[in-house]
Amino acid sequence: MTPSQTALTDALVAARSGNRTLDASPWTDALATLAQAYEVQDAVAAALGWFDAQPVPGAWKSGGASRSATLTHAPLPPAGVRQNASDFSDLVFHTPGIEAEIALRLGQDVTPAQAAQLTPETAASLIDAMAVSVEIVDARWQDLAATPALLRLADSQVHGALAVGDWVPYAAVDWASQRCEAKVGSAETVVREGTHPLADPAWLLPTWLRHVTRHGQTVPKGTVVTTGSWVGILPCRRGDQVSAAFPGIGSVRLSV
Repeated sequence: MTPSQTALTDALVAARSGNRTLDASPWTDALATLAQAYEVQDAVAAALGWFDAQPVPGAWKSGGASRSATLTHAPLPPAGVRQNASDFSDLVFHTPGIEAEIALRLGQDVTPAQAAQLTPETAASLIDAMAVSVEIVDARWQDLAATPALLRLADSQVHGALAVGDWVPYAAVDWASQRCEAKVGSAETVVREGTHPLADPAWLLPTWLRHVTRHGQTVPKGTVVTTGSWVGILPCRRGDQVSAAFPGIGSVRLSV
């Protein structure tokens, strides 16, 4: 890594370890490419020992603003990925928000050779289950709106934690008419229909799997990816009760 990458890694590790945030302005020019941001991602995870017990992380976030945008990916620290767990009060968040999503689970191992051949049309056959999920988005950056995209990506794509609901068998869904209902605290329920940015959550699977296998690793059966928000980012505060429901698929509830 470059000296700037090493310094940024150290700063992010210190911020996470000390439960504090960083001013992004001194780091604006620290990263020049996506590859450099991913190298910092990996270095932060290694320094904090997130994946010492598993060579390939068991849960990821992946997505993008549209099919024409560059999709980005981040492995999720296992301590914050919780199945049917409603309480996240033990974790530290600074300026949290929530995203209502669909998570997908691999039903088989995927090798680098298999990942290289995937298309959006064939990749869905690798999925055995789906679940409603809520990502708690949170950053190590003080002013997220003013933080460059590469710095967000280096910071695990500003991930805080992930709540996953019950798994149900994966099946073809009319995503264009799929309804999403998200509620935060006493705010009105946010209702959206057919608003996944990629039109189909499974569309990102080939790009995501090629990223995960880029160092020659096989992605194991059971690996989970959450696939992008249907409601953007909804602001929330500590103690807020949050719910997300996708009629016909499931729901999840949690306390931030």
